[in-house]
This record gives sequence, structure tokens and C-alpha cells, in this order.
Amino acid sequence: MAKDVKPTRKNLMAIEDRIELSERGHDTLEQKRDGLIMEFMDILDQAQDVRSDVSENYETAQRKIDMARAMEGDVAVRGAAAALKEHPEITTQSKNIMGVVVPQIESSKVKKSLDERGYGLLGSSARIDEAADAYEELLEKIILAAEVETAMKKMLTEIETTKRRVNALEFTLLPTLYENQEYIEQKLEEQEREEIFRMKKIKAKKEEEEKAEAEAAEAAATEEPEPAD
Repeated sequence: MAKDVKPTRKNLMAIEDRIELSERGHDTLEQKRDGLIMEFMDILDQAQDVRSDVSENYETAQRKIDMARAMEGDVAVRGAAAALKEHPEITTQSKNIMGVVVPQIESSKVKKSLDERGYGLLGSSARIDEAADAYEELLEKIILAAEVETAMKKMLTEIETTKRRVNALEFTLLPTLYENQEYIEQKLEEQEREEIFRMKKIKAKKEEEEKAEAEAAEAAATEEPEPAD
């Protein structure tokens, strides 16, 4: 509250410094918030595309595996899946987007050639190969989706945090500082007026005293001397 602030020149200067710093911080945070929102919208567009691709690839992979099971049988499909020796490898790194650290997921050994799948040419069929291709493509899309979705959530969290900080400065801290500044300025003006009024009274009193002394001196000078005996 403004009434809790001691109205001194020193406090006024300190508040003015805080206002200047807070205003700069507010502008910087606003720019960061706007930049984060723009980056988030780009990631959101990418996420929507990836979600659509995952859905389409899943439907394609499901059709391919259903066809392989219908034509080759579950035993052949499961045997081909069990023959896989080298599983996909996932590594994660990080990248910085406007101060927000988001994951960057790298994958290897997802897409495989026929001989890398382990079941061999004789133990396979075109339908099983097509199903394997479809699921490898689906896995690549899922990995990309994981990266994009995680980045989107981290960006959204940072946007909310930045918005709260902007609002705290705009609607809480700065209004309080402005109120304190106005209160101190008013009190200092009142003190200045009171001081001016006091000095005028002192001056007027001094002038009256000087005038009285001057009149007394003048009266004494004009007083006729008594005749000598």
C-alpha cells in the first residue's frame, strides 16, 4: 500500500528506478511471449500434419497386416516378426527455441531392407514385406510425433509462464509502483508548499521585527533632548 511508503526523495528515486526496470522487463517479456506464440503456432501446424500422417499410416499399416494375416496366416506373420534381430534405436538431443529447451529425437534402424529383417527371402512374401514397410513408416511418424508433441507442450507451458509474469507486472507490480510514486510526489509537494509557507511566515515576521526596530530607532533619533539646568 502507498501509505506504507515513507515519502522521501530517496524512496522516490528508488521507485522510479524500479518502474524503469519493470517497464523494460515487461516489454521484453511481451516480446518473448509474442515470439513464443508464433513459434508455437508453427509447431502446432506441424503437429496437426504429423497427427494426420500417423492416422493415415496407421490405417494403411492395419490394412496391410490384416491382408498378410488373411493370406499368409497368423503363424507366418508372427514368425516374420519374431525373426527381427536389430531393433530400432532412439537417441535424444535438445535444441533451444527462444530459451525453451525442446527434445530432438533421432532414430536409426527403423527402415530395413529385406535381408535386415531376419526372416529371409524364402520365409517371406510380398504381403508380409508390404506390412513390414507400412509399420516401419508408421514408427517413423510416431517418433516424429513424439518429438513435435513434446515440443508443443513445453512451448505451451513456457507461454503460460511468460503470460503470468507479464500480467503480474502489468496488473500488480507496475500499478503499485505508479501508486507509490504518485503518493510520494503528492506528499513531497505538500511538504514543499508547507516549507514555502513557513519560510514566508518567517520572512514576514522578520520584516515586521526589522520594521519595528527601524521605527523605534527613528523615534529615538527624532526625540528632542531635555533642556539642561
